[in-house]
Amino acid sequence: MKAKVVGLVAAGLTALCAAAGPGTAQPGGAGSGKQLEIVPSLAARKALPVPSDRALTAYLLVYFKDETHSLHIAVSRDGYSFTDVNGGNPVLKGGDIAEQKGIRDPHIVRGPDGAFYLSMTDLHIYAQREGLRKTEWERSKEGYGWGNNRSLIFMKSRDLIHWTHAIVHVDKLFPETANLSAAWAPETIYDPKTRKMMVYYTTRDGAGTEHMVYSYADDAFTTLTQSPRPLFTYPKPNVGSIDGDITRIGGKFHLFYVAHERPGHLKQAVSDRIDGGYKFDPTPIDPETVGTEAPNLWRRSGTNTYVLMYDVFGAKPNNMGFSETTDFKHFRNLGRFNEAGSPMKATNFAGPKHGAVMPITTSEADRLEAYFRDK
Repeated sequence: MKAKVVGLVAAGLTALCAAAGPGTAQPGGAGSGKQLEIVPSLAARKALPVPSDRALTAYLLVYFKDETHSLHIAVSRDGYSFTDVNGGNPVLKGGDIAEQKGIRDPHIVRGPDGAFYLSMTDLHIYAQREGLRKTEWERSKEGYGWGNNRSLIFMKSRDLIHWTHAIVHVDKLFPETANLSAAWAPETIYDPKTRKMMVYYTTRDGAGTEHMVYSYADDAFTTLTQSPRPLFTYPKPNVGSIDGDITRIGGKFHLFYVAHERPGHLKQAVSDRIDGGYKFDPTPIDPETVGTEAPNLWRRSGTNTYVLMYDVFGAKPNNMGFSETTDFKHFRNLGRFNEAGSPMKATNFAGPKHGAVMPITTSEADRLEAYFRDK
């Protein structure tokens, strides 16, 4: 399968409705409650040092829900029990931050500058039903396939409370991206060779097959600085590969992703370099018997145990599933949130989709919880 490369373009910053205070429902939003704050820049925010690994004993989970198409955040002190910081309500409403009035696929990471980088898909799959669009998708499904969105969302923060915001129009930044038909599941990782934040995401050309590409972001995290390049394409014809998640383990880079074939949706590929060379391995990783997507890997504090989290979209209702590994060859199924026998708990929320977990300090978890508690 010959992959055509596609890319991103950044638009200007947008802001939340200035007239609406905490607890006020905003146009296009889902529910009410206090929200994170959008700021024009981080110039007034002090740059903080990156905490030591020893201090990173808490965890932050970002996720979205189909019911809200908005951003949600939960925290955990032990990596097993997660509590939503806003009582299950959105912390940022999709109607306020997305061109399509809905977000999906949030991902968060800490950069070497100590800042937090948050990226999301700008897509509302129920926009027609909710009166946000006259058609099912922005363009015809026949010519551009499912979803066929063209924008992503980039946000950056130093304290998890105040965020810059940019809507990124994927199809306009580079001439070769004009026929873009998907811009999904962006993730960000620091590339030590280029000393830049690398953004990689799922794309496709027209009604073609999904694959993954990468580019590099500017320091402000509002645009990309080079034409995107191929990252990974599934070696079997007409089989898409989506939802890539890269983690450096020692001297290797592990890419977990979704392949649209059975047995098992989740697959793993490994490379010596961050920006390509991932070797195809047909071994299924997925322990589920129903559909899964959105793999995300994170390490348990103070151990060499890694948790692979995934969206079990085939479950009714949908849920997050978890497996553990120490060697990346054997994966122990931990089950799903709140299921009998599973150690994984969601204390005050349900139905999370396509999430990502990152380590934080207990003081960062405390500060985020206090912000939403003080309404």
